[in-house]
Amino acid sequence: MNGARSRPTVLVRWAGGELRLPLGAGQSVREVLDASTVRVRAACGGTGQCGACSVRLMGGAANPPTLAERQKLTPEERGAGARLACQLRPTEDIEVYVDGPAPESPWRAIPREDLAPVSTGPVSAEGGRLGVAVDLGTTHLRVSLWDLHRGRRIATRRGPNPQQTFGADVLNRLGHALVSPTRSAELSNLVCASVVGALRDIVARDLGEGARAFAEIGDVVVVGNTAMLTLLTERGAAALLQPENWLSAVECAPVDLRAWRARWPMPNARLVLPGPIAGFIGSDLLAALVATSLPRGPPGSLLLDIGTNTELALWDGQTVHATSVPGGPAFEGAGVRFGMAAEPGAIYQVEAAAAGAPPSLRTVGGGEARGYCGSGLVDALALLRGDGRLKPSGRFAVAPGPEGVRLDPDVPRTAIFGAGVDAYQRAKAAIAAAMATLLGEAGLGWGDLRRVCVCGTFGRTLNLRNAQATGLLPPVAPERFELHPEAALAGCELALRSTDPILGFDQVRDRVRPLNLGAHPGYDEGYVRHLRLEPIGGG
Repeated sequence: MNGARSRPTVLVRWAGGELRLPLGAGQSVREVLDASTVRVRAACGGTGQCGACSVRLMGGAANPPTLAERQKLTPEERGAGARLACQLRPTEDIEVYVDGPAPESPWRAIPREDLAPVSTGPVSAEGGRLGVAVDLGTTHLRVSLWDLHRGRRIATRRGPNPQQTFGADVLNRLGHALVSPTRSAELSNLVCASVVGALRDIVARDLGEGARAFAEIGDVVVVGNTAMLTLLTERGAAALLQPENWLSAVECAPVDLRAWRARWPMPNARLVLPGPIAGFIGSDLLAALVATSLPRGPPGSLLLDIGTNTELALWDGQTVHATSVPGGPAFEGAGVRFGMAAEPGAIYQVEAAAAGAPPSLRTVGGGEARGYCGSGLVDALALLRGDGRLKPSGRFAVAPGPEGVRLDPDVPRTAIFGAGVDAYQRAKAAIAAAMATLLGEAGLGWGDLRRVCVCGTFGRTLNLRNAQATGLLPPVAPERFELHPEAALAGCELALRSTDPILGFDQVRDRVRPLNLGAHPGYDEGYVRHLRLEPIGGG
């Protein structure tokens, strides 16, 4: 996670462009493409039965043609390099050409390495053969479809939360919803339709089935931060905005459950929404606590779910101290000039080069740099601090011009601007001050941290050393960090596969003590202290 890993890549070309994508161990070309912006046509979930995912192998080595390929492709097609992407497993760098990509879609498969391992075995699913887990995030939605009878994850999808149209900040969305019942319903319907859209994409591409599959869906478990839950169910938004409610759980269950369920085309589904912990501390944190088994770990176990709304939890051996802070959109690539999500062209890793040479920039897809995602921004600021161009205060040593400070002089979109530095400082100071406050509540210090779980996709490509150097992460040894890119979804899946989806959440909830930082003495002072771009606890 903290440096370049040498692994095979797929260079995929099509009429509209090209991408270079890393391969995970044992992955097929279809799996790699499903997580990217270009997808092959498919309708069988990767078994080779539909024969729709034909590509041309232009170079490199891979496994020999499988039985499915010999059945679906003629000898002439195979002689011309045709392979089925779902059967093609490279053994070294390869190049493929996609003649007719699938239509563009907002949905991507979640990379296999980001998902929690699946324990085998069927689940008692009285309500239906299929089950759905949903992690409702401020910026992205994640959906997982399961065959509960076989104990098998069928497929996953990750896509944008359509409510972003009404603002990246949850307060803007809550304000919009409170204007009128019509606007509240609009926000709710957007998410309902989006989740259903993800499921339709899975059903079409990975099951090859239609409406029949929706009739077989039993439990649907949905977790999310509190604001997203209130917007989904049209209940609790006004109460959430009242500070006196920030230490109690806001009621998010739909007032008219029957009418609300009618929006979901799943006639036999049981919709399960575990309640939030308190205030802005949602059920997604409960799910992450379940997935990481934090309350079963050693005292001094810390969980950070870093995102637009950052949630934190600290286990002291008896109690889980939990809170949340508005991390701001900087970690999601928003609110920063040339900031972007981790999509093709996003700089996700920056490494210093020899004196006088521009730094090494790694982009998603290997193409031209279009901007910075969260982890790339951390690297860029650490590099500027390291070479003295950026002071600990966040000011530039030499005032930049209107074009900012370019890491690569020949690439305009590698520029860093003061506003972006400021956005990062504010976000990381809020998190660092929150960590310090939780430690104080537990009677612990930085040296007492034995385990630090960094959750969220932001952490997948995060350079821990650079995050520590700029004061985002605590000063502990690298081996004490764990990266859990999809912890909330993993906890949701565990609940889905249990005989009582709510029980595991309730058992953890009983150990959680929420903390309202806004009313805590010393938090504001700590926030100001942690604004500096330097390691926590030192200069």
